[in-house]
Amino acid sequence: MKTLIILAVLFSSLPAFSWDATKFKKPSSAELKKSLSPLSYEVTQEEGTEAPFRNPYHDSKKEGIYVDIVSGEPLFSSLDKFDSGTGWPSFTRPLVKTNIVEKVDKNLLLGSRTEVRSRYANSHLGHVFDDGPAPTGLRYCMNSASMKFIPKEDLKKAGYGEFEALFTHK
Repeated sequence: MKTLIILAVLFSSLPAFSWDATKFKKPSSAELKKSLSPLSYEVTQEEGTEAPFRNPYHDSKKEGIYVDIVSGEPLFSSLDKFDSGTGWPSFTRPLVKTNIVEKVDKNLLLGSRTEVRSRYANSHLGHVFDDGPAPTGLRYCMNSASMKFIPKEDLKKAGYGEFEALFTHK
């Protein structure tokens, strides 16, 4: 419980992220096909899904943040990552809520679910479900192919220095 209180204080005292959406221009489809792997293109641009358990982040325990592979928008923190047993990286909450867009996905034959996209690149990231652990009860089930991991020791160098404090108060 003490850890949750400390994390809540840290998250509430984070400065606004300095990622500047006005400086981001989404590359063309042709440019993205050149810069992304075929799987990352399929997942982010064509709403694909990677194979469970055969992706780089599903079982990663490294500390750091996950950003959109197209834009660099910060999305999730390893501090909110948990093993959902699904084979995809799962998180209890977004790192920067305003960088996440949720929309109804009716592509399932048996009903609907909530799709998660990045705000500025409009990348398909995965889906959110209401069967996650405390404190949110949510499970943001993401595709590794839609994200890039920034280790905690590289945050400042990569331009995400404002998130270093998350990993120094354990």
